[in-house]
Amino acid sequence: MKLSNTAIFWILQCFGWGTLALFNTLFKLVKATHLDKTYTIFEGFLFIIVAIFCTSLFRYYLKKKVSFNRLNLKEVIKILISFIITVILFSGTIIILAKILYALFHENSLQIDTSIILSNTLNTIFYILLWFVCYRVLKMTVDFRKNEEERLFLEATLKESELNTLKGQINPHFMFNSLNNIRGLILEDVEKSREMITRLSEMLRYSLTKNKVDTITLKEELEMVDNYIELSKIQFENRLMFTSKVEDNLLNVDIPPMIIQMLIENALKHGISNLREGGNIDLSILETNRILKINVTNSGTLIETKSTTKVGLENIKKRLHLLYKDKANFNLKEENKNVIATIKLPI
Repeated sequence: MKLSNTAIFWILQCFGWGTLALFNTLFKLVKATHLDKTYTIFEGFLFIIVAIFCTSLFRYYLKKKVSFNRLNLKEVIKILISFIITVILFSGTIIILAKILYALFHENSLQIDTSIILSNTLNTIFYILLWFVCYRVLKMTVDFRKNEEERLFLEATLKESELNTLKGQINPHFMFNSLNNIRGLILEDVEKSREMITRLSEMLRYSLTKNKVDTITLKEELEMVDNYIELSKIQFENRLMFTSKVEDNLLNVDIPPMIIQMLIENALKHGISNLREGGNIDLSILETNRILKINVTNSGTLIETKSTTKVGLENIKKRLHLLYKDKANFNLKEENKNVIATIKLPI
């Protein structure tokens, strides 16, 4: 059974502070013979409770408010302030509760002077600093292992994607249809058929080379899309209308290969092909606040495509998550008898 990170944290909390409290208690039982033994034991348990409580609050603040990935002066100040507050809370609580507990087991009250406060504060600073160092080392180790696992999983997924690309993006069915369409076109327009053969060969070369890299330029991807559309128009003729609107300054932006082509194929295969009169596919790409927005709109309804495209669209979502985490998203919706697929990527 694999323990969660939270479970591991609490186990280490209890073990670490418990071990420290045990040594302190044993030391006092041997050296501080004037103290009541029951009081000394209770003081040890009190130390554990306060230590776990204060450092847990400290950890909660660090997780919610401090970004260690982009550590700057502002983040360092946050850490220092929260560290000082934790020390004061820890030290002050221990002194107050120890004074109350002392009175329950001794006839006289515990005298708190400057030396005791200073000694207790210095010890607390050392304890919290040691805890912070151990916490960050363990956290970085866990994050490193997690990132390594995700990297290995991404590599495996991308290799699987290569096979899926050969079977899906340039699949035998598409190849067969394209070759048959080109064969028929030869009798009508020799020059056009030569152009289509060139486009088909470019698509094959693209699928065999570009799917082995993590990113390509938007310009390269659009060339693939253009070839795909032109080959499809041989079959659909006037039933397929395609428009593209892309800002020129975005052509050199890097994107994952075949992301747009997958959306176009999905729109054609599960949208336009199901409409007797055909329809439109509109591609628009723009940038707003360093976010690349890719829209593919096709005639049709989402109900018709829902069952047949679920696996492919889920694969797009997973791939975007692996590459960009939560910084990218994919959305599919129906609006005015059009299906709109939207991908947003950071650039």
